[in-house]
Amino acid sequence: MAVNPNEDTDFNDALRQYGIIPPKEPTPTTPSPPSSPKLHDILDDLTPEELTELGQDITDEDLQRSIDAHRRQREAQERLHQKRARFGRVYPIGRDDYTREVTEASKVDEDDDDEEKGTGVICFLYKDGIPRSDRTFEHIRNLASRYPHSKFVSIVGNKCIADLPDSRIP
Repeated sequence: MAVNPNEDTDFNDALRQYGIIPPKEPTPTTPSPPSSPKLHDILDDLTPEELTELGQDITDEDLQRSIDAHRRQREAQERLHQKRARFGRVYPIGRDDYTREVTEASKVDEDDDDEEKGTGVICFLYKDGIPRSDRTFEHIRNLASRYPHSKFVSIVGNKCIADLPDSRIP
């Protein structure tokens, strides 16, 4: 008589207990489905216009109040964000301006800044006529418009650092 070790019987359990047949492999657990997203997480992904549209379509008053509160909070954050946006472009500087525009400007805190970390200043060294420098300058301009809280300045490389070789300029 042949014994099927995969069968779930009392006889096979006794054989496993004495080590005659190998232990039964545990069945793999099935992963539980991911939890459904919370309302707050869904609302965070929506634009203010989408929040307004959603607020008009809802009939439940409690849900509508929470959507309106979230929309007002988001609009207040955007107003504050736009108010703090001080720069938004690349400022050309000279050697004499470096200390004032870079060193001292990085110590200035933004209005309503509780963390007092200062202003981020990015200094771009370039040289006219170098293709890689011109390409990088376009990227720097794009970044400056994207991150208006940070100050972007540009200076000709050998005016900032004396005898800076062209190979060290991006």
